[in-house]
Amino acid sequence: MAPAITLAAEAPKLSAANTGFMLICSALVLIMTPGLAFFYGGMVRVKSTLNMLMMSFISMGIITILWVLYGFSLAFGTDKGSFIGWTSDWVGLSDIGLTQLWPGYTIPVFVFMVFQLMFAIITPALISGALADRVKFTAWSLFITLWATVVYFPVAHWVWGTGGWAFDLGVIDFAGGTAVHINAGAAALGVILVIGKRVGFKKDPMRPHSLPLVMLGSGLLWFGWFGFNAGSWLGNDDGVGALMFVNTQVATAAAMLAWLVYEKIRHGAFTTLGAASGAVAGLVAITPSGGAVSPLGAIAVGAIAGVVCAMAVGLKYKLGYDDSLDVVGVHLVGGVIGSLLIGLFASGKGQSTVEGLFYGGGLTQFWKQCAGVFAVLGYSLVVSAILAFLIDRTMGMRVTEDEEIAGIDQAEHAETAYDFSGAGGGIVGGSVSPLAGTQSKKVDA
Repeated sequence: MAPAITLAAEAPKLSAANTGFMLICSALVLIMTPGLAFFYGGMVRVKSTLNMLMMSFISMGIITILWVLYGFSLAFGTDKGSFIGWTSDWVGLSDIGLTQLWPGYTIPVFVFMVFQLMFAIITPALISGALADRVKFTAWSLFITLWATVVYFPVAHWVWGTGGWAFDLGVIDFAGGTAVHINAGAAALGVILVIGKRVGFKKDPMRPHSLPLVMLGSGLLWFGWFGFNAGSWLGNDDGVGALMFVNTQVATAAAMLAWLVYEKIRHGAFTTLGAASGAVAGLVAITPSGGAVSPLGAIAVGAIAGVVCAMAVGLKYKLGYDDSLDVVGVHLVGGVIGSLLIGLFASGKGQSTVEGLFYGGGLTQFWKQCAGVFAVLGYSLVVSAILAFLIDRTMGMRVTEDEEIAGIDQAEHAETAYDFSGAGGGIVGGSVSPLAGTQSKKVDA
């Protein structure tokens, strides 16, 4: 009887502390999607601002419904052949008890489900930055519906689902380097190779219309990312979540500084856009690796990501693909860097005893990371391109050239981001105001 009593005492029980912590983390991850919307919205020209915001916000609607209906079951249900999951009782969340625990943890299934939902929401939203100015809103909505179903849900199962091939192989992805960032970055590349460049690419200036919005968005992303990363341990009974929290801050700071130094040397200035982009690059790179590396390792991961991502954003001009807001350069490249560096910097003192090359572990983990990285990259790139091609050939992916030039906000949403009609102008004191005639230039920027 003694062993049975011992086993019963060791069985996980619902933890109010961990449950509350995870609900807060879920809310933090959700705020990242509006943060992303502002980050992207400030980076585009005025005439595309609302469309950029809506491309993120619509993901919050569509993906939520898909996740409840079948997405959660496909991603985290009982494994089927190491590639997909399925638990019929989870369809529509119809047979989950209020206090039913996620296996091996002290939080309810509902809490795990909603935390992972927030990851599913932001991942397709990340893709939108590469497609700015030129994609029909209906086509985008259909694309993310199909993409989530045939790309994100299966890949999430590979990486995080019990029985998924990458999970069983031992690929480390603490919070989404492969499943989120490489997945989204590769998808972005696949789509833009199909739909082509914006009108005026490499000819017309396409500068951010509101750098304050960009900085606001990056700040919200940085804030929300603590829930994204630290929450992925599903509690903090052993301190690993706290390590991830610290490493998130450390790597992001290092990446921002590294990007700015590179930018100053290469271009002669420290820009706000560089600071925001560098911070996001650091957040991306530490996402898969933060539970496996030390704080000093996090500095190295962030600094490397900051420099390499800053270099990578210029590739679109050399290679001729129009990645509007550098999703490929930051998310794909940053995700690859963060995932592969686990094989070098894993300390063996964090989420597992796995050690990287620099800690005496050899290259075993590095090759495992390569397998996960390039499998996700290849699958997402090819399937996303196929989906974009099929949609383009049926309903059309792009707005017309005239609509793109005039502004996708007006064409797709019948609105504009800024109403300048009441901002002054006209006759002031019997003379023409200096502001007269300038507003149209701002609107067409």
